[in-house]
Amino acid sequence: MQEFIRETIKACQEIVVMLGATTDPKAYIPQYAGAGGDLCVGLDLMAEEIFIKRLGRFGQISSEESGIVGEGEAQIVLDPIDGTDNLLTHFPYYGTSVAYLIEGKPLVGIVCNFANGDIFIKDKEQFLQGKLHSAHFTAVKKHHTSKVGLFEKAALYPKISEALTLAHLKYRAPGAVALSLAYAHYANYMVFLGKMRNYDLEAGLFMCEDLHMYKDEMHIIISKDKEVFEKVKKIILK
Repeated sequence: MQEFIRETIKACQEIVVMLGATTDPKAYIPQYAGAGGDLCVGLDLMAEEIFIKRLGRFGQISSEESGIVGEGEAQIVLDPIDGTDNLLTHFPYYGTSVAYLIEGKPLVGIVCNFANGDIFIKDKEQFLQGKLHSAHFTAVKKHHTSKVGLFEKAALYPKISEALTLAHLKYRAPGAVALSLAYAHYANYMVFLGKMRNYDLEAGLFMCEDLHMYKDEMHIIISKDKEVFEKVKKIILK
């Protein structure tokens, strides 16, 4: 597992360099609809190529862009760039999600925010956060001073958004669900509503397994605080 983690970190480092150096206009143009249903831009495909080169030997890759690549006992579920629209807008909330699964069960989850270098790594023994270009990592701990939640796709649910506001449950809608799951220990709560795609969710949900969580086909509701969790759940599911 440590070799897989090291290679994933190297891939993330390589992608950050690529993102900063790419000047080809085609890299920013939509190419085609990927396996996940969204339009892929050139940068998505370039990031995917780096991951395939680094991680292909560890198992079969299931990527949001190209679908199934290669073969192997293990499955690597990958969203090469989570929050591509943010990247194209120069909004600093975009990154990647990588999960390593055996027989459908995650053993490693890695989420990296390419914009600020935050990287989260979880295995069966520990959950750590550090910076992409640093060897120093610390254990992820719940922040009990959190003032805001993270509500992905909030604009599509105005009535729920209004209800949360009236209940004084502040939120932000940053636009990258894998990152928001990784930051869930720090937020007051995290909500994602709508179509579920495992590319975005596998690593992040693995990171949230110690939090209060409700999940069905259209709802993910998470909070470290039981009272907040029940409040948000009641608003959303009523």
